[in-house]
Amino acid sequence: MKAAPAPSSAPLPEVNFSDQGDVRSLHLGTIWIQGSMRLSAPFDIELEYVQRMMAWLLFVDPASVAKRHAMQLGLGAAALTKFCHRKLRMAKVTAIELNPQVVAACRLWFKLPADDARLSVVLGDAAEVAAHAHWRGQVDALQVDLYDHEAAAPVLDSEPFYRDCRSLLTEDGCMTVNLFGRSSSYERSLRHIQGAFGIEAVWAFRPTREGNIIVLALRTPAHPERAALVARAEAVEARWGLPARKWLRVFKPA
Repeated sequence: MKAAPAPSSAPLPEVNFSDQGDVRSLHLGTIWIQGSMRLSAPFDIELEYVQRMMAWLLFVDPASVAKRHAMQLGLGAAALTKFCHRKLRMAKVTAIELNPQVVAACRLWFKLPADDARLSVVLGDAAEVAAHAHWRGQVDALQVDLYDHEAAAPVLDSEPFYRDCRSLLTEDGCMTVNLFGRSSSYERSLRHIQGAFGIEAVWAFRPTREGNIIVLALRTPAHPERAALVARAEAVEARWGLPARKWLRVFKPA
């Protein structure tokens, strides 16, 4: 699929980073953190809310993960992309990022590997990618984290956009979305996601201390028994080191 050029009317922000001890953070010219990496463990997921974006693992057989396709809309500091590629060893990982400086920064400062047979970083507009037929019905895990340099509200947050996201998913596919903003847009965003996926298909975490709320939406609604979720969480924690048992205390149908 051909990458979409950035709109000339919307200048892209500068990209920089800051180090605090062992943690490096990505910024888009402001104090707001767009992603972080522990220098001593660059392929782990450092931030709690980013870890929670992996909650789709609770809804799939762990043995099937390596055969699946993950897509990130918004690269950030590449934590999800790196984890899916290096730790989960997924068959296909595709990241969509509008700003070429972010891609360059991730490769220079955040240990993002070069593209290979399993990894593809595409310069393009997330809205155009979601609406395009190219990946329709092919994505098992769609991870949406789309914020500009002001981090006020999601850049793409309409019900039609979330309908396009749903169309990318396989039948047992799942979308996770980071909702954070000083404009208190969560309730509106949740209504848009529920409108696109159906109320029965949507789950949500409680907010993190920083105010991030991760919402999960399933292409096909599912409400596993508690015992099944606990067993799956234990498997995820044992295999990949994510705090999945802790997730179950702060995660429920929305």
